[in-house]
Amino acid sequence: MTLMMMSVMCLLLVAGYPMMMPLLAATVLAFVVYFPNLGMGQIVQQMIGGVKPSALVAVPMFILAADIITRGHSADRLIDLVMRFMGHLRGGLAISVTSACALFGAVCGSTQATVVAVGGAMRPRMLRAGYRDDFTIGLIVNAADLAYLIPPSIGMIVYGVLSGTSISELFIAGIGPGLLVVLLFSVWCWIVARRQGIPVEPRASWGERFTAMRRALWPLGFPVLVVGGIYGGIFSPTEAASICVLYAAILELVVFRSIGLRELWDVALSTGVMTSVVFILIATGSAFSWTISYAQVPQTLLAAVGLEGAGAIKTLLVINIAFFIGCMFVDSLVVMLILVPIFAPLAAAAGLDPVLVGVLITLQVAIGAATPPFGCNLFTAVAVFRRPFIEVVRGVPPFLAILLLVAVLLCAFPWIALGLRDLAFR
Repeated sequence: MTLMMMSVMCLLLVAGYPMMMPLLAATVLAFVVYFPNLGMGQIVQQMIGGVKPSALVAVPMFILAADIITRGHSADRLIDLVMRFMGHLRGGLAISVTSACALFGAVCGSTQATVVAVGGAMRPRMLRAGYRDDFTIGLIVNAADLAYLIPPSIGMIVYGVLSGTSISELFIAGIGPGLLVVLLFSVWCWIVARRQGIPVEPRASWGERFTAMRRALWPLGFPVLVVGGIYGGIFSPTEAASICVLYAAILELVVFRSIGLRELWDVALSTGVMTSVVFILIATGSAFSWTISYAQVPQTLLAAVGLEGAGAIKTLLVINIAFFIGCMFVDSLVVMLILVPIFAPLAAAAGLDPVLVGVLITLQVAIGAATPPFGCNLFTAVAVFRRPFIEVVRGVPPFLAILLLVAVLLCAFPWIALGLRDLAFR
């Protein structure tokens, strides 16, 4: 059965069908051949059940907030704030890109939106300063991964729904690894700038810094709303998403007046299209996951590779490898839909904290967004910067190595992720 389902999926993928079709076709074929007594209504039931959890309401809300912000002035104000405080350091321009991606990721939660907003503004400045283009693009597409780690994170929402893990705890646990990535990226930027003899930017005056802080106060309200509201028990992640949309609309429509009501319609239409794609994938993936679980495929595969009763270290190693390889070739959301139901029970049996597992999986999903051959950030960079794919990929390896190092450090020192979680919820 497993071979048949995988063969159908690979055949349809090679034929160029979108991922939802291979998932659904493999599920239907398995029902027809192996479970004819269950009836096709079971597939529909599982698809509806997949998109039924109320926590998924946060997904379109965060997508809408990200679309509004990307078309407004928030990104420019955040970038200006970072530049005023870090631009004068050795490698300060590159370090500012990393910090700006972290800040903008905390505002929008989208890696692709971060590539567009931060990359579009900062790449020309880095090239003028003397940075090589491959390093510049590699930094942008990988620093954008911070949008997945630092809340709000759509990846963490999906993992929380699939595994039954607290999304609030996942959000807080992602902050520590996100800050670690910022630190390590900044160190590498300093090393590269020193090697290449990149001149430093003029130091901003404190008057300029206070002006930048004042202009960025409104955009900085987003992470305060999300993290502060959840940490303080004022509202749930779903409610935080709705508040973010309201805040983004007030900010860009009323305060900054960067977009009008007519543009808001286009933003809503774009969000509707993106949400439809995400929810169709979740629905078909849920039916597929239920089918392989009903057929006890996960148990068979785990027994075949000797993971039944495996210890915590071996389990973490296999989870990291499986998600890293999967996200290289398949959309990260699809990988989560397929693999999380397989590995979540295994991680629980090994005594692993589901929040730690969720952060590691989210990190691997983030890495997959900038990993060839099919990382979505890479194709976004190709479209935005109008550079060949091979040039976009050339600068990725050093940052990929840093992100994998962070994954190793998380496995060795779980408190990096769980320290803030324990402080907030224990």
